[in-house]
Amino acid sequence: MMGVLAKRREVKAHRSRARLRSYEGAPIKKPLIRLVRKDIDMQAISKKFISLAVLLFISCWVFAAEAQTPPSETEISRYTGILAAASKGDNIEINALIVKGENPNVRDNYGRTPLHVAVFRAHHGAIRALAAAGADLNALENDRYDIITIAAVQNDVPTLKLALKLGASAKNITSPYDGTALIAAAHLGHVEVVKILIEAGAPLDHINTAGWTALIESIVLGDGGPRHTNTLKALVDAGANVNIADRNGQTPYALAHSRGFKKMMSILKAAGAR
Repeated sequence: MMGVLAKRREVKAHRSRARLRSYEGAPIKKPLIRLVRKDIDMQAISKKFISLAVLLFISCWVFAAEAQTPPSETEISRYTGILAAASKGDNIEINALIVKGENPNVRDNYGRTPLHVAVFRAHHGAIRALAAAGADLNALENDRYDIITIAAVQNDVPTLKLALKLGASAKNITSPYDGTALIAAAHLGHVEVVKILIEAGAPLDHINTAGWTALIESIVLGDGGPRHTNTLKALVDAGANVNIADRNGQTPYALAHSRGFKKMMSILKAAGAR
């Protein structure tokens, strides 16, 4: 009896060792191959999803920077009083209405003042008349844009210079993303506007809600071409911090390197970028 039990134990042990060897040395069975492939496929899909999400975010951000809303022709046709005069650039009418007691800071349905309207349409006579009448040069409309950012995004250098001369500030925090006129101009590669805003004291290293400075936006939302490269150089020459990283810890140099923007990399490296 004892011999039979010992024999059974030996058979069981042999089978256990055989199963262990099959796990260690045998080829992976098809179901396991499918599982591994499925896992690899899911990783690839995840990477693609993340890439698409990043692209979508950047695309939305590109649109958002240019998403200022000028008054439509329909809105303009409904304007009365000083808003109508501002839309037409009629500074004589503006002065007459001010004398009659009209408010130079009246708002339309989108929160635009007559000054916003005049700047959108580049009516310099109206801008001067409104400023002289006490219009708020730093007022924000519903999307939180001021006249400096509007002129900067439109690349309207004469209107920008006039607004600054009249006392509008280049330091305002604007847009739904807590940006600045400088960040918007850097994003778009408006080199002359960037230089004017720098001279006017715009904050060089302000960080918006995306975690980007003007310097970073010139890289991540730029094309690496002459406009954005010259924008970056203007910022670097003005003393912008070349080592402020984005939310992912990517420095401006790393961001330029990942995009193959060699001229930007050279400028940043010469300025002490890491």
